[in-house]
Amino acid sequence: MSSLSPDAILKQTQEAMVKPLEYLKKEMRGMRTGRASPAIIEFVKVDYYGQSQDLKNLAVISVTEATQLLVKPFDAASLQEIKRAIESAGLGLNPMPEGKQLRVNLPSLTGDRRKQLVGHCKKMGEETKVALRNGRRDGNKAADTLKNDPKAHVPEDEIEQLKTEINDLLKKYEKETDDLIAAKSKEIETI
Repeated sequence: MSSLSPDAILKQTQEAMVKPLEYLKKEMRGMRTGRASPAIIEFVKVDYYGQSQDLKNLAVISVTEATQLLVKPFDAASLQEIKRAIESAGLGLNPMPEGKQLRVNLPSLTGDRRKQLVGHCKKMGEETKVALRNGRRDGNKAADTLKNDPKAHVPEDEIEQLKTEINDLLKKYEKETDDLIAAKSKEIETI
């Protein structure tokens, strides 16, 4: 980030903060709650003709009931591989073949499992905040480099404004992280 303009530093810092937040959102979508969602299994890796593929690329996944998913493979020959992949994904799911499709019932979560999932959510939230703070640190370091660069000719008040904007970005994304974790935790705890 060295010898960039304040705007470029701010843009790079924002990009560095958006990535961990986007990753957290993706992980939260796939986290199992009491309700069925295609996101729970869409990234399960299936061995398809010797290549590892995401399940969403091999089948249509739909919600048939609040606690049931229906998986319709595009290629009926891949049904057993898809079944095996879902079973071995560590999600505690047992797909049942039904003609050329699979029904996946989501067992209700126990109280202990709900607590574990909420704890996992909070841990992921903290990891995201660490990544956000690392983005702030790198942005501030770049601002200091710019401040100490005699060729840059950036006024000190502009550097301070940049650091304030970087901190505001951190606060914004930390709040977004907290809101995301709170919403997912509430969803998990809802029976």
